[in-house]
Amino acid sequence: MSLTRLKEFLDAHNIQYVVISHSVAYTAQGIAALTHIPGRELAKTVVVKIDGALAMAVVPASCHVDLMRLKQATGAAGVQLASEDEFRSKFPDCETGAMPPFGNLYGMDVFIDESLSRDKEVAFNAGSHRELVRLAWADLERLVQPKLMKIAAAISTATAA
Repeated sequence: MSLTRLKEFLDAHNIQYVVISHSVAYTAQGIAALTHIPGRELAKTVVVKIDGALAMAVVPASCHVDLMRLKQATGAAGVQLASEDEFRSKFPDCETGAMPPFGNLYGMDVFIDESLSRDKEVAFNAGSHRELVRLAWADLERLVQPKLMKIAAAISTATAA
């Protein structure tokens, strides 16, 4: 979703938000460092397949999606990461890997790690690798109506890239 489209959606719902521009960055941890936002407050959207259907799993930038926890929490028979080829066409107005956590606009379920609900605000990619949007958690929850569950696991320094 281009920033213009996201802004129009948020404006139509009378949402207060801040746009944060930054240098091009492709990793959530890199974006967090550039924007001085703690990794636990920056939401990272990961596209997964749950029993073959695309969905969004959203975790803090400082974590990764624990596929086993997601499988158990959803009661699914199978959960796996979706490949870029499998989801790229679903987001024609977003740069690959920079999708905002608005699966409701793309016909996808959204599963968000419960830890993101602990802060009053949340920031996330706005459809590009150069801009974030920061808004109240309550507004995101109201607009997206995600399923909250424990699906994040800490990134170990041995496996972090």
